[in-house]
Amino acid sequence: MVSIAVCSGKGGTGKTTVTANLAVAMAQYGRDVLVVDADIEMANLCFHLGVDGSSPTLHDVLAGKAELAEAVREAHGVKVLPGAISLKALKRADPERLEEVFSALEKHEIVLIDAPAGLGRPVLTALSVSEAALLVVNPEISSLSDALKTRVVAGKLDTKVLGAVINRWRGTAEEIPNRDIENVLEAKVLATIPEDTNVRASCSYGVPLVLYKPDSPAAQAVKKLAADLLGEEYRPPKKSLRERLKNLLVRL
Repeated sequence: MVSIAVCSGKGGTGKTTVTANLAVAMAQYGRDVLVVDADIEMANLCFHLGVDGSSPTLHDVLAGKAELAEAVREAHGVKVLPGAISLKALKRADPERLEEVFSALEKHEIVLIDAPAGLGRPVLTALSVSEAALLVVNPEISSLSDALKTRVVAGKLDTKVLGAVINRWRGTAEEIPNRDIENVLEAKVLATIPEDTNVRASCSYGVPLVLYKPDSPAAQAVKKLAADLLGEEYRPPKKSLRERLKNLLVRL
């Protein structure tokens, strides 16, 4: 089993969107992937993957109300261990049992853990039980600052940082360049995912972007990231005749 904690430090970076799409993209390469919503307080992975967020969930497992196997479901080719979205379930859950739950996930080939924002106990637990971590960063100073804190903590927990994923990139002058992000984090930028207005719609439909708009630049960036992490060859989609003619006209 390979376990990867997907972290950001700062909220609002699009970490859960990246996690859901990366899981589906990895499954498209034939891998057995389980994705876990470890955001105990603000679980919402279920919306991104279109799965039922009602019981049984991770929260029920943490409360001793359900077995782990009962809470795992499948969507879009991946196994999903969702968190509950109700406050009642949150009150019942015992975060102290997270490590026990994570240790029971070994039968899956790849486990992606969608860690919450911040550096609270659930994040520390997710990092400590994972072999590696991915840092999802927006190219702006507050996100980079929080990602650096997460990177330092990962190092203290002996969790290997695979690299950074720059998300919601717009290509504007005020954004921090990739080389500067690499220097600050002392980690390679593995992918740059552009801002995509289709993300909101894909979440509304419960269909990850890599399936909803598979040829979009953002979806392709995630698919390439999946291929690179798995050691697979990435093959971008062939452009249609219309697209090739359009690009030709732009150059004239």
